Amino acid sequence: MWKEARVHRPLVPVAGLLALAALAGAPASAQAASAPQDAVQVAPAPVPASPAAPVVRARFDGLRLLGAPLYLEGSVAPAAAGRLVVALPGGRRTVRVAADGRFRVRLASRRAGRLCTTLTLEPAAGGEPVSRSQCTTIRAPRRALGSRGDSVRYLEERLAKRHYVLARVDGVYRDDTRDAVLAFQKVEGLPRDGVATRRVWRALLRARTPRPRWSGTYLEVDKRRQILLEVRGGRVTHVSHASTGATGNTPVGRWRIYRKDAGFNSIGMYYSLYFLRGFATHGYVSVPTYPASHGCVRLPLWYAPRMYARWHLGDTVRVHAGASRARATASPAVGAAPA
Repeated sequence: MWKEARVHRPLVPVAGLLALAALAGAPASAQAASAPQDAVQVAPAPVPASPAAPVVRARFDGLRLLGAPLYLEGSVAPAAAGRLVVALPGGRRTVRVAADGRFRVRLASRRAGRLCTTLTLEPAAGGEPVSRSQCTTIRAPRRALGSRGDSVRYLEERLAKRHYVLARVDGVYRDDTRDAVLAFQKVEGLPRDGVATRRVWRALLRARTPRPRWSGTYLEVDKRRQILLEVRGGRVTHVSHASTGATGNTPVGRWRIYRKDAGFNSIGMYYSLYFLRGFATHGYVSVPTYPASHGCVRLPLWYAPRMYARWHLGDTVRVHAGASRARATASPAVGAAPA
C-alpha cells in the first residue's frame, strides 16, 4: 500500500507572524521609515510665487493758491510696471515716469475750489489696473492790512512781476502791499479798497503790465485811472497808486522837471518833483483812491523818495486824462498848494 508522503515545512515562530501582520496594516509613512536608508527620495515640484502688485504713491506739492504752481508728485514701484495716466477735470494724459520710478506733473490751479485727481497704472503684462484718487482745495483767500504768510508773499510776487511798486516782498501785508493792490484795482477796473479779494486773485490770472501811452522815457500821470507810471524806453518799469487834483485842475500836457526838493517842505509835500509852476509829484500822508489834491500828484510816502532818486532835472512828465491824447494845455489854476 502506498503511504501518503508527508512534506515537512519549516515552522515560523508566532512572534514573526504577528510582526508581518502589523507591518502590512501600517500606514505608508511607517513603511517608508522601514525602507532601506539608501532609497531615493523624490521632492515635490516648487510652486511659482505670484508677482507682487505694483504700488503707486502720490501727493500734492505747492501753495494751493489760485494761479500758484501746483504739482502732483510720487513714485511707481516697480518703475516699469506699466503706463501711468492721470485723470483731471480737463481730461486724461500720460505721465512720464523716470527710471527710478519717480514722477512729477504740473496741474492747473486756475479755478478756486476742490480739485480731484485719479492716477491709474495700466500694467504692461496684463493684470488689473491700479488706481489712486486724492483731492485738495485751491484757495483765493481774503488778505488785507495785517495779514501775513505764504499767500501774502505770493500775492506780492505776482504784483511785483507786473511792476506794481512795493517796498519789499516779505509776506507781510503792510501799507506798500495795500498801495500795490490799490494800483492794481485801478488798472483792472475793480472796487478800490486795497483788499485782496477773490476778484483780485482772479484778475491776477490774466493780468499784464499796463502799457504806456507813448514811447520814450518819461513819467506818465493817468488822471482817469489815478495812477502814475514810470516809463523807460517805451516800457513800464513801475506802477503806483496816485491822487490828482480834486477839481480836475492837474494840468494835462507834456512838461519837464525843473525843480527837486528833498524831504518835507512846510506844507507836508515830501520829495517833490516840480514840472509846472507849483504843480509837482510828491509824497503825502493821505493818498485817497479818488482825485483829492489841490492840483499836485500825490504819491504814497514810502514810494516818493525812491521815485525822486530815479528822475532828474529836465526829465519829461506827461499828464493825460485817459480818454484821448490831448494837446499840451496848462490849467489856469495855480497848483502851489499840496493835497
